[in-house]
Amino acid sequence: MDGGSDYNVDLFFELSADLLCIAGFDGYFKRINPAVSKVLGYSIEELMSRPINDFVYQEDKAITDKHRDNLRRDIPLLNFENRYVTKSGEIVWLSWTSMPLEKEKLVYAIAKNITHKKKQEEDRNHLIAQLSQASEELKHQSYRTSHDLRYPVNNLLSILTLLDGSKIQDGETLEFIGLLNATAQDLQRTLNEQVERLGRKEDGSATLETLSLETVLGGVTSSLRTLLEGARATLHINFSAAPAVRLNKAYLESIFLNLLTNSIKYAHPERPPVITMVSQKTGGRDQLIFSDNGLGIDLDKVGDKVFGFRQHFHEHKDSKGIGLYLVHNYLTSLGGQISVESRVNEGTTFAITFP
Repeated sequence: MDGGSDYNVDLFFELSADLLCIAGFDGYFKRINPAVSKVLGYSIEELMSRPINDFVYQEDKAITDKHRDNLRRDIPLLNFENRYVTKSGEIVWLSWTSMPLEKEKLVYAIAKNITHKKKQEEDRNHLIAQLSQASEELKHQSYRTSHDLRYPVNNLLSILTLLDGSKIQDGETLEFIGLLNATAQDLQRTLNEQVERLGRKEDGSATLETLSLETVLGGVTSSLRTLLEGARATLHINFSAAPAVRLNKAYLESIFLNLLTNSIKYAHPERPPVITMVSQKTGGRDQLIFSDNGLGIDLDKVGDKVFGFRQHFHEHKDSKGIGLYLVHNYLTSLGGQISVESRVNEGTTFAITFP
């Protein structure tokens, strides 16, 4: 056997699924394998009787000519993508690697059909554009809602200031008015911060702060005092291992708010809620472990839908399926993480890792 002369190299040429061709510097195919004919829909005779550029998509002819000139100057072509038009009028994308042999005035080329990949890229870009538009619309809607709600809240606070407490003899009524006033003030503050935060997002800025877990939680539990007392909830809190974390303040408030209200909303009917919040250091990062003894979630059934948009795992009239979605987005958008462990009728534990 001398240098492989007994090997039938032509068999590889005929059987290859890639498009193989030998083209002349004159712009015509000199030899092509069956894959070229199969992809373009023309017979081998038709493909070899016309200039190659006749089959190139009109908008790609100029750039293809430019690269073909480079090949004539003995410059190889690597991963060049252009479009061809099939006999039926369809457009296919091909990725070419071509090697010129200036002495023979020939170009040896291999092409891969990347039409499917290009279609996936087009679909992905279309989806990204749709999501960007939806996000922009949602942002403007949130801004309008937060902005417009401030006026009725301000009116409510104005009315409350007109009440003369000295004329009210019933202590319980005075207490309820005080709670109503405090709640309205909290709502006013939240709406003002929401408008400011949305305004900052217009500039692309997301502020990270060093926040005291105890202080932020205190503000949230104060606004939820009536709800927590009504549910007879017990809170066990220990933030000594990591008393402060880095996050956006509004995000942290919303995380506490959503997790606490979920624990109340999905409390087990046979026992009052017991909620535990403990901070810790894990792998050099601050973590918050939030757990309750509520209804729990069937994770085998739910899978990765726990943090999905508008996902419901229990029947409840106030359930919107947005709370955990927001918590997840708040954390992941800034480089944090959240995981969940849960057993039905035993409770749920969230492990929050801060950025």
